[in-house]
Parts: sequence; structure tokens; C-alpha cells
Amino acid sequence: MPDLPPVTARQVFIPLDLASLPEPAGLGATVRRLDGQTMGTRWSVAYVASSPRHDDAVRALAQRELDRVDAQMSTWKAGSDLCRFNAAGGNWQRLPDDFFTVLQAGLALAAATGGAYDPACGALVDLWGFGPAPRRDTPPDAGEIDRARAAAGWARVRLDAATRSAWQAGGVRLDLSSIAKGHGVDLVSAALQAAGFVHHLVEVGGELRGQGCKPDGTPWWVEFERPPPAGALPVALIALHGLAVATSGDYRRAFAHAGRHYGHTIDPRSGWPVAHGLAAVSVVHSRCLQADALATALMVLGPQAGYAFAVQHGIAAAFVERTASGDARERLSPALAALLE
Repeated sequence: MPDLPPVTARQVFIPLDLASLPEPAGLGATVRRLDGQTMGTRWSVAYVASSPRHDDAVRALAQRELDRVDAQMSTWKAGSDLCRFNAAGGNWQRLPDDFFTVLQAGLALAAATGGAYDPACGALVDLWGFGPAPRRDTPPDAGEIDRARAAAGWARVRLDAATRSAWQAGGVRLDLSSIAKGHGVDLVSAALQAAGFVHHLVEVGGELRGQGCKPDGTPWWVEFERPPPAGALPVALIALHGLAVATSGDYRRAFAHAGRHYGHTIDPRSGWPVAHGLAAVSVVHSRCLQADALATALMVLGPQAGYAFAVQHGIAAAFVERTASGDARERLSPALAALLE
């Protein structure tokens, strides 16, 4: 992604803690770029090193961390820990540490949002054809939605922190797709840091986290993902140092029926895809896990309640709403507006 592209309309966001930026790498250092596949999407890593001799080790490091997340939390792999949990019933299931950490964070956000975010809405996701179940081009009927809602619900999941276990009441189907990629980004970033690669940028499926800077001392500039048509909004760039950015939108997976658009972001409280006019929400946070989940939660809450939640909790977020005329307008939360150059 080019640095500061030549556009006439641009927003530039600068972290408030750039004083903590580590010294750039020494002479001869360059940006190395690697990529691969994970969780049905692609990952990429840009890291600073003096030669390509570290590439194989860094590639293996990134793939190892992401493969662990996939093995634990995939809804697509029948042998994953998540799928085994979903198939069980009426008992406590001991979870791997990463799985437990992600589920714990998801349940906390579910409680904070009154269920607008729900890591136990897998039955609804599958019913609408946005999970591993076959895709569909017509909406389900009201009876099907009611039955899926009855099987869903974060409040039916209990955790035991002492044993790292979760209670499966029977019929609960977890879906951590809106938080697991962000956790994977955090794991790769932490592993790179521990291995001595303090200057890096990690991306998984559009969710990013940056640390440090490039060899010339410039930061890792990344653009906020914009809903189509992107030309209706200014290019928004942020310098990622110790920060992550994630975006949730109504345009990634969807189908149309009888003149109505059905996006993949489902409101667990109603069982229907959101239809309040928000096209996308981007969230900036120190943890990509939180940015990932919060972007979905704010997308479900909508332009008014979502914005109010962001203000109340000091969340740095950009809300892009489609107007009746087909244009797009953007609203920044105070925490994000404070980062404007």
C-alpha cells in the first residue's frame, strides 16, 4: 500500500504516543514482505531486517500462530475445538487457552452491548448462509429465524476461569469469525516482537496491527477500508504504532432478494441482517482482537446507538452511513477525531 497517496481529500490520523516509537533499524535494513493463507483468507507480514535470511523463520512463525487459531476456532473445520464444542451438549468443555481468551472477550462484549454482539449466534449465521452451511439467495422464513434464535444466545454460555472451561447447554453454536482473525493478528505481532523484530505490520483478512516504523523512520501508513463507491469519502490513513485497525461492513458478503440487500452482519437480537443504513465501521484499538469485535458490535448497534456506545466507552471509530440519496457520510467518534493531524 503506497504511503500518503496523492489525493485531494485525505484524513491523516497520528497516534498520540509516537514518543514511544523505537529507533529505526540500522543501515542496510529493508522492509521484507511475506504472505500466506489462513482462516479462508490471506495473511501478510511486513517486517524490517538487514537481509532475507530471516524470511523462512518469520513465515513459519506467522503460519504457526495462525494455524493454532484456525485449529481451535474454525467453524469450517469439523475437527476444530470450536466445532467439537458445538457438537457437545449438557456438559463442561475444557478449552485451549486461546479459545478461552477469545470467548471470554466475546462474552464480555456481548454483556456490554446487551447482546448486539453475540459469539453464540452460529445458528443464525448458518441459517442465513454466511457460515459453513450452503449459501442461499432467499431469506429464511420467520419460523426458521425464531428457532435459530432459540438455539442462540451468549447468556446460555458460562465460563469457569479456574479450569478454562465453558458450559455447553446443548444446541449452542459458537461463531468467533468476527474476533478470531483479530486475535491471530495480535498473536503474530507478539511473536514477532518476542523474536526481536520490533518493526512490523501484520494483516489478516483486512485486520491490521503495526509496531515500530520503517527503516527511514516513517510509520506504517495504512488506509481505512472504505465501502464502495470509495470515491465518495476522503482517503483515511493512520500511522500504526502499537495500534490495530479493523473494519466491519455490509458489502463483504451479501445477497439480494426482491429488491432488498441482505448483508452478512446479523443482529442477534432480531435474527435479521442489519438494515439501518450503516455501510461500514472502522475501529482503532491497541488490541486487534478488540478492534475486530468492536467493529462488528458497533455495526450492529447502528449509527445512533453505536456512536453513543463509542463515545461512552472512549472507542476510536469511524462510522460510514449511506444516505437516502445514495451518498456516503462519515462520523468520527471523539477518540478517533483526537488523532486527526
